[in-house]
Amino acid sequence: MANTNLANAKTAKNDEFYTQYADIQKEINAYLDYNPDVFRDKTVLLPCDDPEWSNFTKFFAQNFQLFGLKKLISTSYAPESKKYKMPYQPTLFETSQPHFNADKTKTNGKIFVLERDITGDNRIDINDLEWQYLEGDGDFRSKEVTKLRDEADIIITNPPFSLFREFVAWLMNSGKLFVIIGNVNAISYKEVFPLIKDNKMWMGISISSGDREFGVPSTYPLEASGWRVDENGNRYIRVKGVRWFTNIDHGRRHEPLQLMTMVENFKHSKHKEIRGQKEYIHYANYDAIDIPFTDAIPSDYEGTMGVPITFLDKYCPEQFEIIGHPHGDYGLELGLKPYPRELKKLNKGLRDGDLYYIKDGIPELPYRRILIRKKQ
Repeated sequence: MANTNLANAKTAKNDEFYTQYADIQKEINAYLDYNPDVFRDKTVLLPCDDPEWSNFTKFFAQNFQLFGLKKLISTSYAPESKKYKMPYQPTLFETSQPHFNADKTKTNGKIFVLERDITGDNRIDINDLEWQYLEGDGDFRSKEVTKLRDEADIIITNPPFSLFREFVAWLMNSGKLFVIIGNVNAISYKEVFPLIKDNKMWMGISISSGDREFGVPSTYPLEASGWRVDENGNRYIRVKGVRWFTNIDHGRRHEPLQLMTMVENFKHSKHKEIRGQKEYIHYANYDAIDIPFTDAIPSDYEGTMGVPITFLDKYCPEQFEIIGHPHGDYGLELGLKPYPRELKKLNKGLRDGDLYYIKDGIPELPYRRILIRKKQ
């Protein structure tokens, strides 16, 4: 299944997924390409992070001066507060410090701060990180971490998959810039889609298809279809359906899709479902046509279209406007007509508020769609 690992994380509350350094680097570099000063003189907060294991802290600490950062703050979550219990062994980095506390290392979160040269080598890098125990367990919802959120200019992290909705709400209450990674299906969350529709959140640039590799703890069960253990015993799994979510501008967001006209699609589309047709399928319960592939959007159609949610990977707000997310209660609010009872007998998967069309006399539901319209 595409998102089995993320679903398991939500069920078991096992949120220990470590983003790879190369994936962080590729995404962050895209914002720098668009605006080289995006991080200059900024305080960056990395919450829900484990600075001793996480690549987020390593990446930003190593590039502190290159990016012109003012301050870097990372916080971790206490081992004993995690729902998914695992054997815990503090690192040598922590135990070698004079303020190490054998009790607090289990019950308290930690804060790592980078803002000055403490080694005297005339540079600020990962060797200058200073840390202390937090008063609490490091939960991002705590007053302690929320205060750090309010201090920061930009928030970047891989938030707990099981708390993605709450984390987004926590972010939006701050009004800060952010870059976070999560499940592509989060697009349909009621806490997320309105933000995308209103251009308060959009997709990042570096992940638009395929899967990504995440590090996992040594006790994590390797039940995924794609996994490996490296020569040092570190475990990794591959997770499908991952995306970056952000409100920091990047260049691809303003690149209009290059599309064919409706007639050109019927003649030249690479998709057999489109090529040779005379018209696009029209929904039975809403005035819109179904577009099964983003590159099959007709450039000359003025009406409303239902497109795959992955359209958002290439969405240009200057080219299209988002009308809504026609599913369930959202669909009913948009004016989708309820299903006639006789149709539900033909397809028990039908739900009022979902788009459908009739094919060979049988009602069919397209996979999740977003309604869009070309801007005039």
